[in-house]
Amino acid sequence: MLKTHSSTPAAQPDVIVIGEALTDIVATSDGTVEHPGGSPMNVAYGLGRLGVGAALLTSIGDDDRGAAIEAHLAGAGVELLPGSKSQGRTASATATLAADGSAHYDFDISWELPPVAPAFLPKVLHTGSIATFLAPGAAAVKELLEQSHRECLVTYDPNIRPALLGSQAEARSIFEDLVPLTDVVKLSDEDARWLYPGLELEATAARILELGAGLAVVTCGSEGSLLATPATQLNIPAIRSVVADTIGAGDSYMAALIYGLLARGTDGLAPAVLETLGRTASKAAAITVRRPGANPPTADELLADLPEQASAPAAVVA
Repeated sequence: MLKTHSSTPAAQPDVIVIGEALTDIVATSDGTVEHPGGSPMNVAYGLGRLGVGAALLTSIGDDDRGAAIEAHLAGAGVELLPGSKSQGRTASATATLAADGSAHYDFDISWELPPVAPAFLPKVLHTGSIATFLAPGAAAVKELLEQSHRECLVTYDPNIRPALLGSQAEARSIFEDLVPLTDVVKLSDEDARWLYPGLELEATAARILELGAGLAVVTCGSEGSLLATPATQLNIPAIRSVVADTIGAGDSYMAALIYGLLARGTDGLAPAVLETLGRTASKAAAITVRRPGANPPTADELLADLPEQASAPAAVVA
């Protein structure tokens, strides 16, 4: 049982993100550059950029890289929750960019969650990525979801990293154990095909709904995204964009999806709400890929018009 930390932030955030924060080392033909990264950290940062009160529960070292991550988060108004600093070194991921801007990652990471839980529950609890698969911290993440999922909205992005996982069957078992503890699951088409080889994306979304999620989202890069509930499947077109690189695009999509869920009012997951969620999140991803690194949009950028915005209608799948 995780202990509850006694102190609370001065202003309780609407979203708590649980998961890894690390240093991205981006290798290109021009050399290497370091910047804060990690999918959960990127989501927390993206939420802060959108003006959402957010906090991160993670595990970083008391070193220069850890200090850079903390400063990066603070720059977007994101709080690092108590217990997130350890005496170990901060993890890293080396991203090698291909000619099309896509990235291949090699990781130097260990994951152990602090033995304290947040002292309060936010409106949304988000987790995902390495933190939900890599022992010993993954067990603590699951325990937090078990304690929280009936009291707040839980969102989950598995963000599959095969190099850090065991067998495909083992990883799928971990994923399927977590889905019933969540409300919204977002994954990429690559994640979906790795977890469920041979299944169409619509069938993968249906499987996630069968496991208990209320909304399954599958992103497909330039092909758009699929949003599915037990009542509706909606295909949202991507927004055309000149790609600098794809680093952080999925995390920007996730942050904007949470932003939309917080703003949706009382209409639940009606088709019109799903379309707004999908279009807003797709726009956030399109803005992010236009510039190098995990550089998500601000709320003003997200609300502004894009000159190359796609105008295709959403397609409802019967």
